[in-house]
Amino acid sequence: MASVASPVIFKEFCPLYYLLNAIPTKVQKGFRSIVVYLTALDTNGDYIAVGSSIGMLYLYCRHLNQMKKYNFEGKCESITFVKLLSCFDDLVAVGTASGRVAVFQLVSSLPGRNKQLRRFDVAGIHKSSITALAWSPNGMKLFSGDDKGKIVYSALDLDQGICDSSLVLEEPSSIVQLDYNQKVLLVSTLQRTLLFYTEEKSVKQVGTQPRK
Repeated sequence: MASVASPVIFKEFCPLYYLLNAIPTKVQKGFRSIVVYLTALDTNGDYIAVGSSIGMLYLYCRHLNQMKKYNFEGKCESITFVKLLSCFDDLVAVGTASGRVAVFQLVSSLPGRNKQLRRFDVAGIHKSSITALAWSPNGMKLFSGDDKGKIVYSALDLDQGICDSSLVLEEPSSIVQLDYNQKVLLVSTLQRTLLFYTEEKSVKQVGTQPRK
């Protein structure tokens, strides 16, 4: 007997006021009042990460119902991309409009996990706005792309507190998406999509016609 398909239930989801109310709409800089715009977003089962135009990362913990704030030292600039990862430790990578990239290793209350907030900076290879970030599943590799077509590979050693970065690929147009799995980096630009094999350092284009 054929099984009867269960009916589709439509749900209406309301705005996350508990999250939005924890983020200021304006901040005071000297005598000026600056409007705060939300510029980047990523989510997973544990966190909601929101980047802002004032260089502040707002990280909402879904289990504890707590909001925490992280920022870059120095110049206040817009965050353009955020990428969360839950592996042995919780990590969040952040990219800015000037090409700065930082990784925050979050504090965890679980036994054996990280007990002190740590930050890793990707050396200043990017000189323009970060448009894409991609993690390896174990958190040891981070790939970052910018709007000038540069892709940087960063190797992280969380135990030693080391982040080594190098330029691995340069495209003639802006990077719009990155995804990594099994030693293959999927790259999409404004002109084409390609597979970059990280071990062989070789490139294979997906399709034959350039994007218009």
